[in-house]
Amino acid sequence: MEAIYQYAWLIPVLPLAGAMIVGLGLISFNKATNRLRQVNSVFIVSLIGAALVLSFALLWSQYTGHAPYTQMIEWAAAGDFRLSMGYTIDHLTALMLVIVTTVAFLVMIYTDGYMAHDPSYVRFYAYLSLFSSSMLGLVVSPNLVQVYVFWELVGMCSYLLIGFWFDRKAAADACQKAFVTNRVGDFGLLLGILGLYWATRSFDFATIGERLQDLVSSGVISGGLAALFAILVFLGPVAKSAQFPLHVWLPDAMEGPTPISALIHAATMVAAGVFLIARMFPVFAEIPVAMDVIAYTGAFTAFLGASIAITQNDIKKGLAYSTMSQLGYMVMAMGVGSYSAGMFHLMTHAYFKAMLFLGSGSVIHGMEHVVGHDPAYAQDMRLMGGLRKYMPFTAVTFLIGTLAISGIPPFAGFWSKDEILGNAFAANPVLWGVGYLTAGITAFYMFRMYLSTFEGGFRGADSAIRQVIKVEQLQAQGASIGPGAMNPKELTLDPAHQHADAGHDDHAHHDEFPHESPLSMTLPLVLLAVPSILIGLVGTPFANYFEAFIHPPGEVVELATEGGENLSEFFIMAGSSVGISLIGISLAILMYLQKKIDPAAIAAKIPSLYQLSKNKWYIDDIYYNVFVLGSRRLARQVLEVDYKVVDGAVNLTGLVTLLTGEVLKYFENGRAQFYALIVVAAVLGLVIFSGIT
Repeated sequence: MEAIYQYAWLIPVLPLAGAMIVGLGLISFNKATNRLRQVNSVFIVSLIGAALVLSFALLWSQYTGHAPYTQMIEWAAAGDFRLSMGYTIDHLTALMLVIVTTVAFLVMIYTDGYMAHDPSYVRFYAYLSLFSSSMLGLVVSPNLVQVYVFWELVGMCSYLLIGFWFDRKAAADACQKAFVTNRVGDFGLLLGILGLYWATRSFDFATIGERLQDLVSSGVISGGLAALFAILVFLGPVAKSAQFPLHVWLPDAMEGPTPISALIHAATMVAAGVFLIARMFPVFAEIPVAMDVIAYTGAFTAFLGASIAITQNDIKKGLAYSTMSQLGYMVMAMGVGSYSAGMFHLMTHAYFKAMLFLGSGSVIHGMEHVVGHDPAYAQDMRLMGGLRKYMPFTAVTFLIGTLAISGIPPFAGFWSKDEILGNAFAANPVLWGVGYLTAGITAFYMFRMYLSTFEGGFRGADSAIRQVIKVEQLQAQGASIGPGAMNPKELTLDPAHQHADAGHDDHAHHDEFPHESPLSMTLPLVLLAVPSILIGLVGTPFANYFEAFIHPPGEVVELATEGGENLSEFFIMAGSSVGISLIGISLAILMYLQKKIDPAAIAAKIPSLYQLSKNKWYIDDIYYNVFVLGSRRLARQVLEVDYKVVDGAVNLTGLVTLLTGEVLKYFENGRAQFYALIVVAAVLGLVIFSGIT
């Protein structure tokens, strides 16, 4: 078994090697490499498959009692400073390795069908492999410096993948927005790392926690300063895990191909933030102010994401806000000290959210053959409906994911979300109230999504809905919409939207109805449905195997089995959370299936709240006006100063030099008598001047 640990470094290196080999092939032999599409995909998938097998072996070894393993080498040294790099395998690492590799493996299989006709198919696989390698490297990192290196690599890969279709302005803007927003959080993380090192002289997670606690208790540094360092570190997860106020990049990230949306939103980039909070738990747990900031940030983000998701018509953006909301649950759990529950929800969410995103990609794949390749049409749920008849595998798996995220037993999301709500109630009833309300909203908008997409009649040929979508599209672009402001020709698809935006060939004609996706896309959906149903059973209150395996560092947790008193408390809490979910589901059925309640009438009665949700609480608009336009105004003012003051001083110096040179050249005539006359005149002038003064 020890040999497995000695070669654990291969887990991030294998996909890295695949990305390097394929990338070098694209750079050096582009045409030949692109022709070998299947060869490259099989090569990349095989490498991540090997990493998957090794990850499961490590998880089993850790579960059966093997001690944590760390391998380090001295990377740099200067005086007393020593920086070591390496890898560590413990319970948390083993779990995260399995989550990342399983989701990445299934996403890569799915990619073969989804991106089959994309001309940059091979490049996409290279990016996916590099992205997976970066996340796996982050997971095995033993200290903050190495975490930060891979943290930035994850950010770089997200930039490449969100902007994969860089010829589309929306995708180019989205990847820049994600990159810049994450740099804000990463700058805070860097400052926090440097501050913690200044205080503790260490980058090791456990050592930082121990020394920081001793320094605060002895009065060497103040508790406020320690809290500042912790909150600065927390800014990194705020950006990566899309917490308020740095959440704005996540919905725009939907401009990337759907497979990467599934990977980002399930097991890699957004999970990195929650993972770092777990790694830094020894530091955060001893600072109550930091824990409160984490808990309230997560609770507000959970509610914010859910409140925006209820009015989204784009199926991928609805899922994006759902991800943001569920991440809020995980962060809130960490903030109230519920370490195991937060990680448990991260695991269950990774599987059912990956399935939901891949299911949305399957829907989009089918819709494109009917409505065209413009994402405004192919992703809008108002043009869907009745797809269960045409896409049964996609519909069933999407329903399973919807039930899981809605917290309906016995699906995975019920057990993890209920544990978070129970622990939140014990810690702070206000946080529980926010999470409880959010659970009901989640069930409503997820069943709204399912019913609008898969039930009822198919609406893909409804020209009136297309016109509404086109008007919204023009309004989003800043066009003037009003009487006489629209040319009827604008309601047709723009030529710019006729190319294969979602990675497929254009067709000479459209089908009348969608069709089921190929096996390479439906097989990952079916495989992900299994953990979405069953994996929650490892963390039931009756026998919580998950908590016995994943718990805060330094604690010893035995296998928990509930007694009668705790069991009755569980049934009360679980019953209330299921009850609020059933209320949300019932409202969705009445509105979007039975049509007994008109959503438009409700929106008309509360227009301010509807517009608040529809416009994402105006946060994007505020950021645009304050930061984007504000930066431009500041840049113009700086340009004016540069042009008039800096350039003016330089130009004046040059002008003075030019004029004095022009004047003095007439005094250079080579005659000694003239020079003597000038000297005499100068002397007389000085004498007269001195006499006057």
